[in-house]
Amino acid sequence: MKKTPDAKPRAPKVKALREKTPSEEPYRSPAERRAEGKRLRDNVPRAEHSGWKTPEERRDPVELVLAQNEGRLLSLVPIRHGRMMQSPFAFYRGTAALMAADLAHTPNSGLRVQACGDAHLSNFGVFATPERNVIFDINDLDETLPAPWEWDLKRLTASVVLAGRHIQLKQSESAGAATRRGALIP
Repeated sequence: MKKTPDAKPRAPKVKALREKTPSEEPYRSPAERRAEGKRLRDNVPRAEHSGWKTPEERRDPVELVLAQNEGRLLSLVPIRHGRMMQSPFAFYRGTAALMAADLAHTPNSGLRVQACGDAHLSNFGVFATPERNVIFDINDLDETLPAPWEWDLKRLTASVVLAGRHIQLKQSESAGAATRRGALIP
């Protein structure tokens, strides 16, 4: 190519600094992935995930709920709040941001995923695939965010306990349904 007086000099090629995407990472066998998971679990044992303490600098929960009204049609906000007042489970369904703020202060393994963000019993359902298979999956992803994978699991299990209370199960039955001792899978 001939140089012309109007030609602009090209910028030197620079290697972009970024993290590798999962598809660029070397393949790891199931045994290697399992070992990595166990190492992470040793760093944050399961017992550290039980319980919750109010952080000293916790943001006011009412302030958080009201902040969620930004960008909403103001005429619909009273309807939303009215629905949330129907039961503790209804309130829980409408306050994913409140739980995310609380979970931000809890231990996690460091594995981040594109989380549902609002994992609760009512946000799962059955779907038909184009191949005419029936699958069970999340049906509401309007609160999705990059977050520790534990957040979705904790939110889902808490919803099991709240739903159990809502249908007047004994506390032990609700807790059992949310833990391994109540699981259908051994």
